Amino acid sequence: MPSLKDIRKRIGSVKSTQQITKAMKMVAASKLRKATEAALEARPYSGALEELFQTLVSRIDDLGDVPLVAEREEVRTAVVLVLGSDRGLCGSFNTGLFRKLERFIWEERDRFSNLETISLYTQGKKARDYFKHRGHTIGRSETDIDPTEYFAMAQSLGRDLMKQYSEGEIDRVYVAYNKFQSALTQHPTIMQLFPLATDVEDAASDAAEGEAEPERLANHEFEPTQQEIFEVLLPKYLDARLYQAFLESEAGEQGSRMTAMDSATRNAGDMIDRLTLEYNRARQAAITKELVEIVSGAEAL
Repeated sequence: MPSLKDIRKRIGSVKSTQQITKAMKMVAASKLRKATEAALEARPYSGALEELFQTLVSRIDDLGDVPLVAEREEVRTAVVLVLGSDRGLCGSFNTGLFRKLERFIWEERDRFSNLETISLYTQGKKARDYFKHRGHTIGRSETDIDPTEYFAMAQSLGRDLMKQYSEGEIDRVYVAYNKFQSALTQHPTIMQLFPLATDVEDAASDAAEGEAEPERLANHEFEPTQQEIFEVLLPKYLDARLYQAFLESEAGEQGSRMTAMDSATRNAGDMIDRLTLEYNRARQAAITKELVEIVSGAEAL
């Protein structure tokens, strides 16, 4: 049985840990408010741009003439941009996404028989260390990115990936991130970036079956040409999709960390209560033992 001194030291240690987790919870809550506002405010723009892009692509006569939209006959090389965190203590924020991505990689290897290489572009130390330790190919790694740099990073990555895909260096590009829903819920998401995912074929299929055509697929007149508009719109579309993924990941990280630190603070409080009860019982037992020894000594006299 531990001594009273040992129990007192343990209580002091747990109280110190509780103060740290409480402070981290407050910091995460402050960052969560800003990150949530940024992610939610960006969604309408991102959604409107997505609809505009789909409308434009749906009017292009032959999608095979658009290299960034047309499917490749053979898929030999793929790139996955993984948005993780630099620091831990954020619950299952990283592990849930990483495990889903590992399953996805195995599924892609089964799906494409000619797939030779899946290169990972990691954002955050946790993603880099996790996949490097498991033998995956790390093509590019960025750490300690400030939220104010997200848009510049999204632009840089978008241009780099678009250039590599256009030149045939890579055949498929995905983005893996946590989509923010609430402080308690983040959904691990893997989004296809290239070839540009469109729902044009589904809409055309529905129209062929007699279902009403979506309003955005109605006839439009384009000026200047569709191709010129596409070339101007595409970089903005990529920037918006990647930037939104960064914002969703940041909000999800702070929400997950706040929840984890709140749980840790409450668990520390429960542990302090148990240790205090154990300390009082041990102290009472020591006092009782001393009284028994005194009474026994007096009776012996």
